[in-house]
Amino acid sequence: MNVAMNDEARTEPDSIFTVHAPGVDVQAVMRDVEETVARNMENGVYDDARVARAERSNLATLRNHDEFLEFYLKCLREAAFVDISDFDIRERRRGFAPLLIRFKRTIWNLLKFYTYRLWSQQNQVNGLLVTAVENLDLKYAAKIQALEKRIEELEREKNGEHKP
Repeated sequence: MNVAMNDEARTEPDSIFTVHAPGVDVQAVMRDVEETVARNMENGVYDDARVARAERSNLATLRNHDEFLEFYLKCLREAAFVDISDFDIRERRRGFAPLLIRFKRTIWNLLKFYTYRLWSQQNQVNGLLVTAVENLDLKYAAKIQALEKRIEELEREKNGEHKP
């Protein structure tokens, strides 16, 4: 981050944006934000899938790609399944509320079978897709780990070192 404080500019290697705030301790503010985000993540504040969309732009999370992917997959798993449970039908218009509620319940009862069938199929597809993405992540993580181990072995051989 490029930070300008009291007409002095400092550049950090992982700069993403520039802050110009004379007289303000920008470093302290950034530390406070990062600590708050870390504390909230530990306490599960960001576990809601709706927060995952906002979390994509969270600078603290974007710095560690592995943690972000793990968090994103967790949110994806939680959001993959559509809630198909029955719901309470309400009406805000007071005059015809009882009549409208009965009418809506009748329509819902007629469509419930088809709606449940559609959403249960969608839940199956969503679950399979999430499982596929998670398995691909595990597969490629294992491949990368094996390749890194092989590179280390080859480097040791090249340098004339023996296996421990």
